[in-house]
Amino acid sequence: MSQKTLAEGARAGAAASTEAASGKRWWILAIVALAQLMVVLDATIVNIALPSAQADLGFSDGNRQWIVTAYALAFASLLLLGGRIADLFGRKTAFLVGIVGFGAVSALGGAATSFEMLVVARALQGVFGALLAPAALSLLNTTFTDARERAKAFSVYGAIAGAGGAVGLLLGGILTDALDWRWTLYVNVVIALVAFVGGWMLLSNHRDAAGSKLDVPGTILVAGGLFGLVYGFSNAETHDWSAPQTWGFLLAGGVLLAAFAWWQTRASHPLLPLRILLDRDRGASLLAVLISGAGMFGVFLFLTYYLQLNLGFSPTKTGVAFLPMVAALMVSAQVGTTMLVPRLGPKAVIPLGFAIATGGMAWLTGIGLGSDYVSDVLPQLIIIGVGLGLVMPPAMQMATGGVAAEDAGVASATVNAMQQVGGSIGTALLNTLAASAATSYLSGRDATDKLVQAQSTIESYTTAFWWSAGFFAAGAVIAFLLFRRGVPQQDPEAAPVVHM
Repeated sequence: MSQKTLAEGARAGAAASTEAASGKRWWILAIVALAQLMVVLDATIVNIALPSAQADLGFSDGNRQWIVTAYALAFASLLLLGGRIADLFGRKTAFLVGIVGFGAVSALGGAATSFEMLVVARALQGVFGALLAPAALSLLNTTFTDARERAKAFSVYGAIAGAGGAVGLLLGGILTDALDWRWTLYVNVVIALVAFVGGWMLLSNHRDAAGSKLDVPGTILVAGGLFGLVYGFSNAETHDWSAPQTWGFLLAGGVLLAAFAWWQTRASHPLLPLRILLDRDRGASLLAVLISGAGMFGVFLFLTYYLQLNLGFSPTKTGVAFLPMVAALMVSAQVGTTMLVPRLGPKAVIPLGFAIATGGMAWLTGIGLGSDYVSDVLPQLIIIGVGLGLVMPPAMQMATGGVAAEDAGVASATVNAMQQVGGSIGTALLNTLAASAATSYLSGRDATDKLVQAQSTIESYTTAFWWSAGFFAAGAVIAFLLFRRGVPQQDPEAAPVVHM
């Protein structure tokens, strides 16, 4: 056999090996995306089923919020710990344990015979979600090292993170209408089974921080701080802002997070190395994720109320109504991460996305009692979807890019924590502002008049939409000021360079 034939054979073998590895990477993306979808949609899928669950289990209106809050509290509080566990004990191990646990406690929640059993199951979902979500994102970060492939992968992941809430509303509506509220939890068992089999076959276990130790004081401080913030903002929805249950927890959360930041400068094995946060582009990206999380709830929460209560949509029809926004978000996510950011850089693209979302949200404030979905809601939803698609996936990619391999899990957890805290802030602030607007409108008017009551709800929705537009406008300014000029040149496997 000639040297030329041997060389050609070697090249062909190498090409086949590369193609097989590339194919495996896309299957890993599918598994990771499925797991992420399960975690994200669980924040909203149960919302539509709440009235049915309440009628079945007989709990009060006052207790109803705990079905949602229990999940959010456990998830937000333990995210950084979950991310560090993935770094210390292996991402595959963390991913698979998270998947199995999430599926098992979802089955427990679906079989709940009491309010207490359902709340415990939802809290445990949050615990396993906090292990699963950072492991999923860090697997993506370490699997896709080629810049072009990485951009495509993050466009898919970011679109799911942004659109998962709307998918949850749709799926929750379909399952509640067609089957029973319990299936909004049982569906996770099916998703978990598929994701577990795929993860077991495709993933390899990396323990990049195996030589480190768990930062126990840091874990306690950050878990307590995040719990205080999320719980404080949750209480703001049901209590007054001046109530000790609100400001007390918010103050305690802030103090604990400040203590956590101080401790991270002294710990020998910090839970969240500050070098992760001190990179200017990464800090700007984390703020973009937080702001988009806060503003997005104005779309999902209040538009859901408007479509069902004012336009008379069924739960399923409400979910379908959000699909054009999801489609727009996914298309612009692909364009933003694969074409625009590599050419123009985040300083141009992310502020542009925020500006587009601001315009769509401001236009949405024009809804009224006689509005029509096709002319008064649909175009605005598509514009908001385009805008958010240019913000969330690129921001998530920038926030985790260039992080040292041993920090991939905790960096991914920070992204998830920012989105969760942003959502909590947005929900609390917008609920309070909307309620105040409705009360203000009713003042001096006949509150028993059905037309006056209906108009007061419109006032509450449009107030929330204006404030969401304000969040996005602030995001555009902050992103423009903080992101560095030019196209980011980062080696995904390198330790991060700190720019002060």
